[in-house]
Amino acid sequence: MAQSLNPPKTLNLNQLQLANTPSSSPLPVKSISKLLKKKKFPSIMISASSKMSSTQHQTPQSLSLQALTDGDRKTEVMNVIKNSVSNCLSETHLDLTVPGLKSKTRGKVRDIYDGGDYLVLVTTDRQSAFDRILASIPFKGQVLNETSLWWFSKTQHITPNAVVLSPDKNVTIAKKCSVFPVEFVVRGYVTGSTDTSLWTVYKNGVRNYCGNALPDGLVKNQKLPENILTPTTKAADHDVPVTPQEIVQRGLMTQDEYDEASMKALSLFHYGQQVALEHGLILLDTKYEFGKGSDGTVLLIDEVHTPDSSRYWIADSYEERFENCLEPENIDKEFLRLWFKDRCNPYEDEVLPDAPGELVSELAWRYIFLYETITKSKFEMPVTKEHVHDRISHNVSQALSSL
Repeated sequence: MAQSLNPPKTLNLNQLQLANTPSSSPLPVKSISKLLKKKKFPSIMISASSKMSSTQHQTPQSLSLQALTDGDRKTEVMNVIKNSVSNCLSETHLDLTVPGLKSKTRGKVRDIYDGGDYLVLVTTDRQSAFDRILASIPFKGQVLNETSLWWFSKTQHITPNAVVLSPDKNVTIAKKCSVFPVEFVVRGYVTGSTDTSLWTVYKNGVRNYCGNALPDGLVKNQKLPENILTPTTKAADHDVPVTPQEIVQRGLMTQDEYDEASMKALSLFHYGQQVALEHGLILLDTKYEFGKGSDGTVLLIDEVHTPDSSRYWIADSYEERFENCLEPENIDKEFLRLWFKDRCNPYEDEVLPDAPGELVSELAWRYIFLYETITKSKFEMPVTKEHVHDRISHNVSQALSSL
């Protein structure tokens, strides 16, 4: 029997109740699509300054797995990666090294410091999945920070963001804002391996997820009839599915705030899919976070379309592999998730196995490869042996003194 997922008021992931009646949503996906057509927000068409056209007018770039698995560029990068494992940025203590920085908030990947009128966001090399820290990946923080900055710049025609400047390869200084306690997860495909992934809940019988009615007969890795929003919120360090109606009822956002952020999230995802396809990739899902500035403006924050927040497949091989019931060729961190799931229970085991060095190096390369594929620019690895924390401390100190 088809089931529905409607998280209880306690937002405890282990106590999710499955009901027989689909939960209602004040703003279903079809309604959001209609609102988008009213052009209340800037068009999702690519701006002229980006020097790209819509996928309707440009042939997607051909990209094969061979470019990822071998070649002179991989050899060059892997040599640097292997020599940089001992200089990963796993922890930061800028409150001890940078004058004027106050409290520190430690996230899974980012360390956030209070800099008075601004926030200093340091993207570390910590690798998280299953609500755990699994390893430290060389250059990962730099990749995430610079990928986000590229997308923040390209998406200003859709929504303003909180970025002020980036004084270091791993750092973004941002405007302070009131952060909405909701992650806007947008999905275009039925896939995933975590407990909250769409494929996991779908194969367990759920047919109404976060207010979205899902048809019977979908199979793993299949494209959805249309992109959907499956918002989550936090409880006891878990990402917990929640319906739009519950978001408003619990006072997490007002109806107007949710409507605006959800429309922006769908617009950003559609645009991201266009750009990804033009570069030979499929953007299958991602998450966005928003906050409200001091003037009431809803701002895009955190990260955009990074290999941490998003999953990508190689477009050229997707259809053939899907038709032959093979997993798509991916260039994100999914293979690391699968390695841990094959060897332990990453949600419950107190001690997890150490990720092998070759797996860590491969993931570092994949992050860099994805950055170069999306941005069409060469990833610039640090040329000095200066410890990354010392470099960041110096650059952030200089930046704050000039603001």
